[in-house]
Amino acid sequence: MHTDQRHVPLSLIDFATVYDGERPGDAFRRSVDQARQAERLGYSRIWYAEHHNMPHIASSSPAVLIAHVAAKTETIRLGSGGVMLPNHSPLVIAEQYGTLAELYPDRIDLGLGRAPGTDQRTVLALRRDPRSAESFPDDVRELQGYLSGHSRVGGVSATPGAGTHVPLYILGSSLFGAQLAAQLGLPYSFASHFAPDALKEAVTVYRETYRPSTEHPEPYVIAAVNVTAADTESDAAEQHEQVRRNRVKAMALRGRKVSEEELDLLMSSPAADQILSMLRYSAVGTGDQVRDYLEGFTATAQADELMVAIQAPSTEKSLRATEILAGAWGL
Repeated sequence: MHTDQRHVPLSLIDFATVYDGERPGDAFRRSVDQARQAERLGYSRIWYAEHHNMPHIASSSPAVLIAHVAAKTETIRLGSGGVMLPNHSPLVIAEQYGTLAELYPDRIDLGLGRAPGTDQRTVLALRRDPRSAESFPDDVRELQGYLSGHSRVGGVSATPGAGTHVPLYILGSSLFGAQLAAQLGLPYSFASHFAPDALKEAVTVYRETYRPSTEHPEPYVIAAVNVTAADTESDAAEQHEQVRRNRVKAMALRGRKVSEEELDLLMSSPAADQILSMLRYSAVGTGDQVRDYLEGFTATAQADELMVAIQAPSTEKSLRATEILAGAWGL
């Protein structure tokens, strides 16, 4: 049943998906189209996640992609969702996002995660020390210092960066991020679109232990959720099944080719069940059905904002889903 409650803001995650037969450049052109559409429809922001060594995800350099999309749009906020901070020095990230903030004032967000965003072999190729995640809290504080203009490192300031006050968000899928965000008085974004297990517990811990800060007197929760929206229920169900099959193919087969019959067998395996459990929070259906699901999810997640991962098997269907969702949510 549709309620007249005021809906929370809707934002988008864009993975810069590279479909079969495409180059990353095709994905980036689509990212521009999606950002222009989202801006026109009233979405709040779009975030790009740092992933590495994933053939179908081209967002390995969020700052570069943000710069490109920002130049082709006018008002929509753009940010990282997130930068995997242990892969970088805080000073370099302060300079990158400080540059973006000087070029596009009041449009840039900086979401921070502590996972590597890749596999162990790629961690080594990134020259990352496997123990660097342990210094994540200190790295966040160091980064805060650079962006505020109150550097914690004597004789070192970020130019650009100092005084830009780029808003920071802690990303997480466990209690660690929730506790850190609460301790630092920062907004918290939970990756429930692919790591649903700890959602309720993490948000509760964050809200109950939140320490107000000058910039954020109140806690602020962004919860991520998958959406497959279509004009008919049957089309949405069909698309969702294709999304499920593509997910299993990408994660279980790692690029190995199999027949549809072999994939059918794999889809009913425990390995597939584990992969598909990542999609637990998924709104699938017509605009009305998706809206009703998201209203329930907002309450479950105690969310102040929803970060939507549009799950569709093609560009056209993805753009259509973004449009259907905006209309149903009343953007």
